[in-house]
Amino acid sequence: MVQQGPSGKPKRNVPPLSFLSGRLCGAMRRSVRHKGNRPVLPLTRSVPIILVFFLLFAVLTGRGLAAQSGTPPVVPSEQAIETAPVIIDDMTLFSLRGTQSYPAAERAAAIADRIRQVAADKRILTASLTVAETEYSTDIMAGEGKIVSIVDADAAADRISRQVLARVYLAKIRSAIEKYRQDRSPESLGRGTGYSLLVAIGFIAALIVLRKIYQGLYSRLESRYKSRVHALHIQSLEFVRVERVWTTITGALKTIRIILTLVIFYVCFHLVLGFFPWTRLLAAHLLDYVMKPVLMLGKGILNNIPNLLFIAVLTILTRYFLKLMKLFFTGIETKTLIISGFDPDWARPTYKIMRLLVIVFAVIVAYPYIPGSESPAFKGISLFIGVVFSLGSSSAISNIIAGYMLTYRRTFKVGDRVKIDEYTGDVTEIRLQVTHLRTVKNEEIIVPNSAILAGHVVNYSTFAREHGLILHTTVGIGYEVPWRQVEAMLKLAAERTSGLLKEPQPFVLQKSLGDFAVTYELNVYIDDPHGMTTMYSELHKNVLDAFNEYGIQIMTPAYEGDPDEAKLVPKEKWFAAPAKPLDDVTKKTGQ
Repeated sequence: MVQQGPSGKPKRNVPPLSFLSGRLCGAMRRSVRHKGNRPVLPLTRSVPIILVFFLLFAVLTGRGLAAQSGTPPVVPSEQAIETAPVIIDDMTLFSLRGTQSYPAAERAAAIADRIRQVAADKRILTASLTVAETEYSTDIMAGEGKIVSIVDADAAADRISRQVLARVYLAKIRSAIEKYRQDRSPESLGRGTGYSLLVAIGFIAALIVLRKIYQGLYSRLESRYKSRVHALHIQSLEFVRVERVWTTITGALKTIRIILTLVIFYVCFHLVLGFFPWTRLLAAHLLDYVMKPVLMLGKGILNNIPNLLFIAVLTILTRYFLKLMKLFFTGIETKTLIISGFDPDWARPTYKIMRLLVIVFAVIVAYPYIPGSESPAFKGISLFIGVVFSLGSSSAISNIIAGYMLTYRRTFKVGDRVKIDEYTGDVTEIRLQVTHLRTVKNEEIIVPNSAILAGHVVNYSTFAREHGLILHTTVGIGYEVPWRQVEAMLKLAAERTSGLLKEPQPFVLQKSLGDFAVTYELNVYIDDPHGMTTMYSELHKNVLDAFNEYGIQIMTPAYEGDPDEAKLVPKEKWFAAPAKPLDDVTKKTGQ
């Protein structure tokens, strides 16, 4: 580009950067000294020139780029104008803007109410609706009543005059009023009611047909294909049973039936809502109401597919690890797998502890990948659950810990005859928090495990099978009776009692020498503690018979002197009425 200079000579428009670089190169050439065949640039003169060059280069480059870009200044965008639609039944007539003092939604709702009031008053003809001009607005009037006022700002968005916009609005309002009245006429409502009844009948008929089709398909599957369904095997290992396969097939058929039922119900419901003006708007948006949550759910699932895949893989791995762990501890419990020093009774509680730890570990690992785990609501729920658990489970936790301690201490096991405090019975169930006992009276006693751990337990079954359980009973006999005779009679009573062990043999201890009598203790052995109550009863019967037979009186605790007659039961009175002689009982029972 060539310009005329002040002297009339052409002047070339040289960019400032090129001009500067040319001047700088010329200065550098003039400052070069030749030494031999090599040009030499004095260092003290060249360094400042180079620094100035680079500084000016950076400044001018920035200005040149800014000038060449020609970027217009940023103009703040105009705020979006808030609008709201005027809706009558299922028709959207037009949209109106609002102001800070009169929001668009309130303005549209007020105008819609005025139109409904005019439409409900059949005395007002649609032809009587007019347009009135004022200084600042154009009004659509129904007689003396104003329906809507249109200002210049309303028409500015469509770039037309407010008078033209008012005529457009007037035509829409007249059409809406006519449709409003027609839809609410007795003929239209009766026609909608009849159509609704037809739809209801069709819905019932469709359900009946769908049910018959489902039953037919199910019967055909069961008769033709159920016998052909086989379990899924990997060599000899069955990992999906035939019942599970058949349940999956029938479950898929039921799912299809449910989906078809919902589709039919939706179609019929949509039709019925569309027959009446009050529900026609709901019918128009019914699909949106149904699909919006589904779409939101689907969008959330798509956004969280990587996290959900991680959780799914973790769940599958955890599940199969728990199955393998259960097989391992089941083998220990059934004694097919023996580990030295590990009691088979520990297998089940140990499995429960390990299962809990594995599940807790899996939950901790999966927690960051759960959708919404970082939301305040999720954290609030977690905190609430933690507080409730910590406040309400102190006694439960103590009972659970006590239950495990009782198990690992081998205090008792299911089937043992025990005495816990004042309760004696058979252990029927050991749970994490409580232990169930069944007494000899067939009563169920539920004892908290923490109470068992804090008290004392008498286990009658621990040594009964190996060493025998000792039953003992005491009698008080006077000093005039030889102790050897007393011991012989007590041992005779033990020999007559069935169910007692012959080895070890019964023995008698002289417990004390009292003021009026000697206390003798008879000790016998049994191997079944569950019959100890019956054994005691039989033993006491035989002791009474033995002492009565040999004329020895058993002293009472309140003994003060010898009575005139000995407190004995002679043999001829052993079977006094209503008791029956032993021979008669034997004949009736056939023994």
